[in-house]
Amino acid sequence: MVEPKKERQQLDEISPFELKDQLIELAQGKKRMTRTMLDAGRGNPNWIAATPREAFFALGQFAITEARRVWNEGDLAGMPSRIGIAERFQTYAEKNKQTPGIPMLKQIIQYGIEVKEFEPDVWVYELVDGIIGDNYPNPDRMLVRTEQVVRDFLMKELCGHDGTFDLFAVEGATAAMCYIFETLYKNYLLTKGSKIAVMVPIFPPYIEIPELPNNAYELVKIKATETDDEGDHTWQYPDDELKKLRDPEIKALFLVNPSNPPSVSIKEESVEKIVQIVMKDNPNLMIISDDVYGTFVEGFHSIMEDLPFNTIGVYSFSKYFGVTGWRLGTIAINQNNVFEKLLKELPEEKKKLLNKRYASLTRNPENLKFIDRIVADSRDVAMNHTAGLSTPQQVQMAMFSIFSMLDTDNGYKHKTNDILHRRMHLLYDGLGLPKKHLPNEADYYTKIDLEIWCDHHYEKGFTDYLTKHYKPIDVLYRLAEKSSIVLLSGQGFLAPAWSIRVSLANLDDEAYSRIGEELKNVLDEYVEEWKGNR
Repeated sequence: MVEPKKERQQLDEISPFELKDQLIELAQGKKRMTRTMLDAGRGNPNWIAATPREAFFALGQFAITEARRVWNEGDLAGMPSRIGIAERFQTYAEKNKQTPGIPMLKQIIQYGIEVKEFEPDVWVYELVDGIIGDNYPNPDRMLVRTEQVVRDFLMKELCGHDGTFDLFAVEGATAAMCYIFETLYKNYLLTKGSKIAVMVPIFPPYIEIPELPNNAYELVKIKATETDDEGDHTWQYPDDELKKLRDPEIKALFLVNPSNPPSVSIKEESVEKIVQIVMKDNPNLMIISDDVYGTFVEGFHSIMEDLPFNTIGVYSFSKYFGVTGWRLGTIAINQNNVFEKLLKELPEEKKKLLNKRYASLTRNPENLKFIDRIVADSRDVAMNHTAGLSTPQQVQMAMFSIFSMLDTDNGYKHKTNDILHRRMHLLYDGLGLPKKHLPNEADYYTKIDLEIWCDHHYEKGFTDYLTKHYKPIDVLYRLAEKSSIVLLSGQGFLAPAWSIRVSLANLDDEAYSRIGEELKNVLDEYVEEWKGNR
């Protein structure tokens, strides 16, 4: 049952994703069943990368023929054999060259053999055995050759050059964050009550994790309060906010770059400022950067390129390739990093406790890499032998990565970016507003500050009336009730209270014109109400 208006005040303090469920219930009310609901509250893209998927399913068919070649007894088959498998694939591919996915699959296999110089049988067998999924992930952190090709993709998209990063394949970016925080805590690098900085606005669960009772971290908010000459948000961080990082008591910095919302990447000058602060004032700062939206910004590079020693890079394949259901993500840590430096500097009594914790994994637990500690902690150490992302998921990740590497003219990237840019303009056309170009914007989401909008586009006095008599949540409720449109409040993202988030990824183009028009109509209704009460 949807809460009545008098009880809505409590709802503007809950997670925006919990609030979304209330708004959906309103938008789907019986009186509105004849009108299509438009849910722009969630960032699930409505496109998929089809070509690498075709290659994936073509590989699956070849893998089954390999399994039946070894042992074929009706519904039962054997485990594929490595010896001669590359040559058998070439024969299979030639016989089935008209099958969707085979041409791309051939290119993917050739990439491994010709570019990476993998031994053919070993490479093809890793893919075949991986997609069959009949063995535990081995190594448990990531399949050997899969890690190398995924690293190629990450370096291309996030760093622009090769790097010495170890990877751990995980179930999406949110799993990565959970695992990282757990290991930081278990290894005494972020003890309960530690001070950590969070660059806001940010994805709400990333605020909630540090606030859990077992963590109870002291949050220092680095706020994107910069505005342009006309008072509009640029969603950048002024120097006075960045200077907070000079405090050596701040142990970690947590960011989503480009931000979620409003999907704008940190400008180069601010990145340079952070680098200077780390080098001069806070050299042991631990940085965790979620770069999932980086592929939607031309020329993007992650902060892990500028501060590889200090940064854990997190990436999810979910948005760019349209694979939220696959749960594909990575943790990347430079082989020379601050985390292992700080482990070496721990007091002896804590080192002894950690050596005991990881003793079942190695004879020299004090030398266990930080990333391998994350792997072990993901299975409570004792079950480390069952750690690792499922091998079919890892194979899918490898295929997406090589597909991107083969796309040398960035044709796929341009298509996804064009979709978002087009929808952004349709939204603002519907609002009757000019769309300002923000440098570094991904356009995956947009953040509209209703307070600033009303100041700019309505008579003086209206904004005061609106903010005095209503809450932001009332605008969202009215929009859902009258127009069956669901948007999210910015407040739960630690954005300005009167801001709202619109996802530009998950609806058809024409929906964004309607969203803009209906949002403007709702505000016009408030204006008429204000005029009637004057």
